[in-house]
Amino acid sequence: MMDSKEREDKVMTLREAVQKFVRDGCSLSLGGFCGRNSQAVAHEIIRQRKGNLTFIDDSPTDQLDMLIGAGCIKRVEIAWHGVSIFALARNFRRAVEEGVPRLIEMEDYSNYAAGLRFLAGAMNVPFLPTRSLLGSDIPQYNKRIKIIEDPYDGEPIALVPAASPDVAIIHVQRADVRGNAQIWGHLANDENKARAAKHTVITCEEVVPKEEILRIPNMTAIPFYCVDAVVEVPYGSHPWSCYGYYYHDVIFQRDYAKYNETYEGFLGWLDEWVLRCEAHADYLNKVSQKRLLELTKMEKALNKIPI
Repeated sequence: MMDSKEREDKVMTLREAVQKFVRDGCSLSLGGFCGRNSQAVAHEIIRQRKGNLTFIDDSPTDQLDMLIGAGCIKRVEIAWHGVSIFALARNFRRAVEEGVPRLIEMEDYSNYAAGLRFLAGAMNVPFLPTRSLLGSDIPQYNKRIKIIEDPYDGEPIALVPAASPDVAIIHVQRADVRGNAQIWGHLANDENKARAAKHTVITCEEVVPKEEILRIPNMTAIPFYCVDAVVEVPYGSHPWSCYGYYYHDVIFQRDYAKYNETYEGFLGWLDEWVLRCEAHADYLNKVSQKRLLELTKMEKALNKIPI
């Protein structure tokens, strides 16, 4: 049987991609950083009732908070977690401090160390060294960080374990059917997540002909040979921004944070905006095309990018 990375046409629906690659009990990483967040993916994972997931990332936001609140997450290995500018990630706090909706395991890293983990996974090495963790108390609480004697100069050095999630799902501006994925703006750790993961799913604002990709090949951050599936998901980061396509829906995110002040409020929000929407298209219709168009106009006015 042909390996999924070798196929010439990898396009499938979001439902199919999540069903195929996100298995109960698997480890998962989502892309984006202050934009290009994989919001639509998180919604679909919740709709499909995936469970016992280990979430490996650097600084996730709303998508992890929703997954925790929906009871999908068993363990997190992260550096930071919050919801935009409005509040701490309340579902995360409730899970860690109160066991609501379930107690989750926590493994703490710095942002730099989290990035090193994905780099190590991408390089197919078991760990990478860093001195920065020696100035923190993180190694006291995370026993997977090893402090050894540098064999060259005898000084202490910290080692962080490689991260190789079962699946990484990265939202990008555009990709072709083979999975050559182009990113405008901040890459975060996405190019290394795609290489480190056993399977990589690309969600994109639009699928474009390969000729369009070849016009500016230097923008291809994730090449086809890392990719198992391609999914076209317009406004797949809403309410976060996607540079060059639409602006941050700050008001929508503020409302989410307000509902999330209580767990009952979060469940009400989840039912209205995720569970009652059978697919991402239903969510977009509920947000309204008028509102989405305004976010697009705002982004185009602020950033003159020839896409």
